[in-house]
Amino acid sequence: MAAELMNDEHLDAELIQEHLQVIEAVKYLVFCVCRILKAGDSDESSIDDVVPRVKDFLRMIPTDNKDKSMEYLQIFKNLAAPRALFLLFKSPIKRNKEIGEESIRLFLNPEIGRCLPRSVQNQCALIVSEFCSILNHGPLYNSCRETLGSLLKSIGFANRSRYFGNVKPSDLIELFFPYVRELSLSLFEGLYSITTSSSLSTSFELSLSFGSDIREFALFSLHLRRAIEDHFKSKGQSLPVCLDDNFHEHPCYLKSIVEFYSIFDDLVKLINPCMNWMFTSIRIAGRGWEFNHGWSYYLSVLKELDIISKLFQGAEEYLLSEMQSYKLQLDMLIWFSKRSSDDHQWLLKHKNVIDFESRTNLIMMMFPEVKQGGEDENKLHKVLIDRSQLLTESFENIAHANPKSLHSGLFIEFKNEVATGNGVLREWLVLVCQALFNPENSLFLACPYDRRRFFPNPATNIDVDPRHLTYYRFCGRVIALALMHNIQVGIAFDLVFFLKLAGEGISLEDVRYADPIMYNSCKKILEMDVDFMDSDAMGLTFVTEIEESEAGFRKVVELCPGGNTIVVNSKNREEYVHLLIQHCFVKSIAKKVAYFARGFGDILCKRKLQKIFFRSIELKDLDRMLLGSDKAICVTDWKAHTDYDDYKETDDQICWFWKVVEGMSSEQQRELLFFWTSVKYLPVDGFSGLPSRLYIYKTSGSHHRLPSSHTCFYRLALPHYPSLAVMQQHLFLICQEHVGCSFGDD
Repeated sequence: MAAELMNDEHLDAELIQEHLQVIEAVKYLVFCVCRILKAGDSDESSIDDVVPRVKDFLRMIPTDNKDKSMEYLQIFKNLAAPRALFLLFKSPIKRNKEIGEESIRLFLNPEIGRCLPRSVQNQCALIVSEFCSILNHGPLYNSCRETLGSLLKSIGFANRSRYFGNVKPSDLIELFFPYVRELSLSLFEGLYSITTSSSLSTSFELSLSFGSDIREFALFSLHLRRAIEDHFKSKGQSLPVCLDDNFHEHPCYLKSIVEFYSIFDDLVKLINPCMNWMFTSIRIAGRGWEFNHGWSYYLSVLKELDIISKLFQGAEEYLLSEMQSYKLQLDMLIWFSKRSSDDHQWLLKHKNVIDFESRTNLIMMMFPEVKQGGEDENKLHKVLIDRSQLLTESFENIAHANPKSLHSGLFIEFKNEVATGNGVLREWLVLVCQALFNPENSLFLACPYDRRRFFPNPATNIDVDPRHLTYYRFCGRVIALALMHNIQVGIAFDLVFFLKLAGEGISLEDVRYADPIMYNSCKKILEMDVDFMDSDAMGLTFVTEIEESEAGFRKVVELCPGGNTIVVNSKNREEYVHLLIQHCFVKSIAKKVAYFARGFGDILCKRKLQKIFFRSIELKDLDRMLLGSDKAICVTDWKAHTDYDDYKETDDQICWFWKVVEGMSSEQQRELLFFWTSVKYLPVDGFSGLPSRLYIYKTSGSHHRLPSSHTCFYRLALPHYPSLAVMQQHLFLICQEHVGCSFGDD
């Protein structure tokens, strides 16, 4: 045994000379262990010497030279010191076993951090992985595997050679696959236990352990996938892997790769009955059903399966096909997901397996959670606005604010008004958006066929007035705040603007609504007779005119170098149209979109989510969240969602009220609704989409007074008017002269 452990013939001669002291120290440690194992429990002096010598070795490791520290650890491994400590741990003698475990744990527990900096401690992954491979099972093995996972998470796959030496990708596959296989068995067992558990408390306890298993599985699976990717790259092969009948003849063939797919396949097949059992449990429980905490981990497993599916040909389609069969369960799981979690955003890439409400729920998780009322009120960003200086003062208070101060929410007040609360916030956001997107301010242009749909004004010359860019950033913040507070502001984005925010390219078809004149002209050029195009009858060259809106003149710009000398003909007309579209709808608005995106990202939990946000939804989804319903208000629906306080539905005043409302124009109805609730554009599902029902309550005082409102609570204070005519006069006055001080929120 001693000869087996002390064999150093594979050590490099030069390495031996340079590190003679550490070699001797490790060899003596191994010698001590051999002597203990041979002597049994009769060698007390040697057994007491083991732990101090392991500590001495750790202190010898250079902390200022990563290459040398790695060499020291290689020596420790190559001289079989890990195996020596393992044999001590496996000794039937209790004292030997305790010393062996204590020595091994020196490489696992935080005490090592006192000897080694984190960068050097990470290099102990080499030794920890060795302990894992020889321990194989048991509590100490579990601790080693947990530590190895923690070290892998810390060092990342890109730096593996620094911590594992120049290990070939194929060897890394063989290193990581056993852990993935072992942890997959834990996932199978955990899924089965949670699914069949009838007790919520038992399921909660199971889910805690299961969550840890999923995290470990995800970590080792990540390193296994990276090793497979590098393995294919080293062989000059591409992914995804095609596991056909001839794969065993493929230059990248490894049995572990095939077995990795089998693990994926088995988990996909197991998730389906888990989802069905969840649905059955809810159906049997009826109205009294409770959400099982363990079910939430189904999504975590699916996330890992989605990632693994990218490795294998046809696997992603296979997984999505299975997910189609339990769409309802997915929507339920998303609904009960923790709001602070971003673990489920991968589902946004698969819009066909989740509904709009689920997509919205996932999207809202990208925003900070709004704090409201109570102790959190002190955390709100407080803004005091003069209505006569609405846009200027709003810009000063929001554009220059620290983004983090906006994350808790807003507390808006108008000067000389007592109204506060959510109603004022809703009103302020609607009014600011109307001002920002007003074409008179030159920031945005409205689409000719839909005046509520906008895109950045290409003609605005930011070189003349650079402040415009800061206004685009301010606008991005305002729109994000509207989404964060779930307020429909009556503004929608044109497809061009939406695609640029998502980082997508722009084609001719994308601009048809933003600029129908240019679209039709370009279509004609592309469809024109070849002979006519080549006759130069149109006199077109690769130039365009742009309007300098602030300067008041038009400027000729070349679409490419020497463009004014290049005649447009049948052979280059497609290139001409492409360059024209890119100039007018990409280059000319690029900085404006970038500043808007930066402002939008300021409000998200993480700035990097900005592009993910716009790539994760469709334009129609954003319309529903921002624009609200463009349909006429249904008075019947309005009445059905209104309750009364100190009035009865049959009272003359209530009957007169609804008679007047029914006789109003659509715009007047919106103004009245805005006065009452600070909601001008209803959600797409109408009044049922509002967070509360509406109320009309009787107020005392003269019937000469106008109605007042508490917009936070959707309450309208209606005086006891003596006639239909008086009621009509006062309600129409509200709609014609929107007076902010009539709001009475508290």
